[in-house]
Amino acid sequence: MKTFLLSLTTAATAIAALPSVGPDYQRPDAPASSAYRDAATAASVALTADWWRAFNDPALDALETRALAANQNLRAALARVEQARALAGTARSAYLPSIAADPSLTRERTSRTVDNATPDSTTTTHRLSLDFAWELDLFGRVRRLNESARADLDSAGATFAAARLSLTAEVAATHFTLRALDRELSIVTATTAVRRDALKLVQSRSRQGTADDVDLARAETELATTEADAAALAIRRASAQNALAVLLGEPAPGFSDVAEAQSAFETAAAVPLPEIPAGLPGDLLTRRPDIAAAERTLAAASARIGVAKSGFFPTIALTGAAGYASADVSDLVRPDSRLWSFGPSVYLPLFQGGRNRANLARSRAAYDEAAAGYQQSVLNAVREVQDALTASRLLGDQAAAQARAVASAQRGAVLSQKRYDAGFVSYFEVVDAQRTALSVERADAQLAGQRWITHVALIKALGGGWSQPTS
Repeated sequence: MKTFLLSLTTAATAIAALPSVGPDYQRPDAPASSAYRDAATAASVALTADWWRAFNDPALDALETRALAANQNLRAALARVEQARALAGTARSAYLPSIAADPSLTRERTSRTVDNATPDSTTTTHRLSLDFAWELDLFGRVRRLNESARADLDSAGATFAAARLSLTAEVAATHFTLRALDRELSIVTATTAVRRDALKLVQSRSRQGTADDVDLARAETELATTEADAAALAIRRASAQNALAVLLGEPAPGFSDVAEAQSAFETAAAVPLPEIPAGLPGDLLTRRPDIAAAERTLAAASARIGVAKSGFFPTIALTGAAGYASADVSDLVRPDSRLWSFGPSVYLPLFQGGRNRANLARSRAAYDEAAAGYQQSVLNAVREVQDALTASRLLGDQAAAQARAVASAQRGAVLSQKRYDAGFVSYFEVVDAQRTALSVERADAQLAGQRWITHVALIKALGGGWSQPTS
């Protein structure tokens, strides 16, 4: 037995050293850029998985933790990883021989009308044996199957990482959207209160005869308009809150983020945007999980070409059986009841009706498809990084200009109110100045939220956050 096992091990080692049919995979060159516009060039940076902690927002940290624990899409992606791991184990088992117990009991009666030596004979056979089969992987079919399965497992793992990154980015973007909406809603709410007081003042002046009906109508219109704006913002906020509930794996009706959003809103002015570090080299794109998944899918497609090509070659297997057989169960394990058989079997495809050629052509076309998908993934990644870098720079310039506009509009609204109180201008000028101030303040809140969301988009485009490497 030891000699037999040693022979099998030696044979397996020798077969593994044989070349496999089909192409050996080489990753194609990716059309990535080594430098980006609007990014400084310096030492490279390291990526971090918990990138959202760079925002120093405890409310966001809590939301991300809940999402990673309960999001259903992420759980589905993890289940697909486990499926791929099981399939890889199935493919790996083909390296080893299969051994199966094959006990049987048969009772047979021969026909009287058939010419045979023992007509009208009834026999009983008890059989207890082990069957053995092992494919000799001379042309690499099993090796290519394993190569493909391992690449599929790697792809599933990268796809899970991409789903995790996408989830955390979407949670952060939704969180900052809610923060911006809360800030905008607070501006509109405060303006509503001011305009309600203004309406009372105009009504009082109208009763005194110092304000006409036009001023009263304008005051009523502006109050109703801001109340309508507040309702519209509340609708948008409720929709964003419901979306966040789904990301966290919770039912929307019972979910509320009021406390979390309020705490984040209160600290918004004290929490600066994370700085974009110098040095965003193109090799960061090779660490993006979606690109890694596309590249591993390409490797699996390459291996499947070898599997298809092996269909043109013979399949050689060793088969055998050993055990006992007897007509009487009491004699089953006697030495003279032993049986065994051993020998090779060869399957040589002589005519398949073009099936093997079609399989090979399909495998090559699938590889071409995966190669194009990989190249497109890289191109999209480069574009996303460039878009986010450009937007980050231009939004910074826009924010500075918007801050000046807010200061000017607020000063204009104050001056217009003073001029109206002094009787120098009509109420129309006050309304116009307040409307302008409200518009630029809302735009400033929206722009602040957009800057945070753009930072999230840049982090996602780079495959995660960054941290300076320690020396």
